[in-house]
Amino acid sequence: MKTARIRHNGEIFNVEVNDQLQVTLPNGQVLNEQDVEWLPPANGTMFALGLNYADHARELAFEPPKEPLIFIKAPNTYTGHNENTWRPDNVEYMHYECELVAVIGKTAKNVKREDALDYVAGYTLCNDYAIRDFLENYYRPNLRVKNRHSTTPVGPYIIDKSLVPSPNNLVLKTWVNGELRQEGTTSDMIFDVPFLIEYISSFMTLQPGDMIATGTPEGLSDVVPGDEVIVEIEGVGKLRNFIVSESEFFKTA
Repeated sequence: MKTARIRHNGEIFNVEVNDQLQVTLPNGQVLNEQDVEWLPPANGTMFALGLNYADHARELAFEPPKEPLIFIKAPNTYTGHNENTWRPDNVEYMHYECELVAVIGKTAKNVKREDALDYVAGYTLCNDYAIRDFLENYYRPNLRVKNRHSTTPVGPYIIDKSLVPSPNNLVLKTWVNGELRQEGTTSDMIFDVPFLIEYISSFMTLQPGDMIATGTPEGLSDVVPGDEVIVEIEGVGKLRNFIVSESEFFKTA
């Protein structure tokens, strides 16, 4: 099953989604992908990983971390499928990050690795854009890099974990204007989802709707206003958004 949050005619609905990205409203009406506004499918805290792929760490000339490098993203940074994301005016480098996201389904505290997936409701995708100009240290990405309003597309839906039997062996791809720019596999993660749930829940309590964004592989490149960016994860789905300028975004927001 795939479930999403959408807005239609001013109302918000939790809906089921089919393989054609059609949604069914509670009254039985079926709507196509372009007929609804896609909202982030979860709104909890996002725990995001830095340098969680060895190839990405090498790409940036860093040693792979010995323990998870985690930062937190606020819900107002999220935006939905097919929505606009803005590039700040007068910056030199903004790049995408295709990431598998585990969505927590029940309260998790002091969870053991072997039980960790019992606490996962399902998976979604995110594109964790970063503004390279403001990056002081990859080990401690500051707020200007990772917590800007509406700069983290999430969605389109949450796919039930039963439909993703091998989350640690999925191909990730990023397309910019139809050109393949990034390709990797979740098998290259340094810290996988069960480890991360055990690690985070050892000192924090994870709540339903919280998300763990598991990092991105190598293959980053700059994006500019006018670009269409699609991140895709095998067996999970595709998430599309469009880059606009800062001035254009806040003129119409």
